[in-house]
Amino acid sequence: MIIVMATPTIEQIDRVLEKLHQHGLEASSLQSYGKTVITAIGSSQTQDPGFYERMPGVEKVMSIVTPFKLVSREFKQENTVVTAGSAVFGGQSIAVIGGPCAIESYEQLHETAVAIKQAGACMLRGGAYKPRTSPYSFQGLEQEGLNILKAVSKEVGLPVISEVTDPRHVEGMSDVVDMLQIGTRNMQNFALLKEVAKCRKPVLLKRGASSTMEEWLMAAEYIMAGGNENIVLCERGIRTFETYTRNTLDLNAVPMVKHLSHLPIIVDPSHGTGNWRLVNPMSKASLGAGGDGLIIEVHPCPEEAVSDGQQSLTPGNFQQLMTEIQVIAIAMGRNII
Repeated sequence: MIIVMATPTIEQIDRVLEKLHQHGLEASSLQSYGKTVITAIGSSQTQDPGFYERMPGVEKVMSIVTPFKLVSREFKQENTVVTAGSAVFGGQSIAVIGGPCAIESYEQLHETAVAIKQAGACMLRGGAYKPRTSPYSFQGLEQEGLNILKAVSKEVGLPVISEVTDPRHVEGMSDVVDMLQIGTRNMQNFALLKEVAKCRKPVLLKRGASSTMEEWLMAAEYIMAGGNENIVLCERGIRTFETYTRNTLDLNAVPMVKHLSHLPIIVDPSHGTGNWRLVNPMSKASLGAGGDGLIIEVHPCPEEAVSDGQQSLTPGNFQQLMTEIQVIAIAMGRNII
């Protein structure tokens, strides 16, 4: 059950919480979309909305049947728009993020940033901390990488996003990036989800490689229940029996998530396919399915990349992609920012 309160006093909030606890319900309050929201869960039979609607300060009471409450379309009918720096996710806008999987040097990131900005990208990506399957693979430049990312962002004039892998890094990274990325391996790292909820920084939440849509939305619920409503979902492919592609890009997720949730959703065709030749056609399919944006791996010299070169576009490839998807955006009645 969700209780929405409009401009309540502290006493009114405490009274509602007290009554819920008396009825055996676990309740907590948070600020969401400019209002005080109280969530209540439990097996008590005293959950008649009318009982609480009459209490002072209560605007409305909602009984939401899905396990994800705050991110559900039942809680909020209109689409959420998330702003990260000058980048906008949702609404009529289509946001395109570009950049290398891993930051290797200042020169590499600066060259990429200049190229993607000229092509029309609205945000620069770059991994400083790299969670890898093998402990012997390149793990990222870490703090040095963040310093490079901050410098390039300022010089080129693009907001930046980077993956956070450890709750202890959230505060420091929040001072550098405009958006924090939760990668597929950490989608259910609940300590990390709770920490990014506290910082209020916009979050890009990638779907776990073997996660259902419900598990994914429940991960988003952790962030929103912790007080951070600035969430963008990212479909990046799931693990199936197919071996010709790195993952199976589940474009069913785009319209289904839009049906279930008010949060914006973008697509990562780079990880979704693992093959640079497939990034262009799957980007077009993603926008055709209703995606609110794309995150594309771009590297000035993919054959020399320390990570994911096989799925990275060159700046020329990226420019061609941006030109071609502009046509799709217009056809969809949207615009690329």
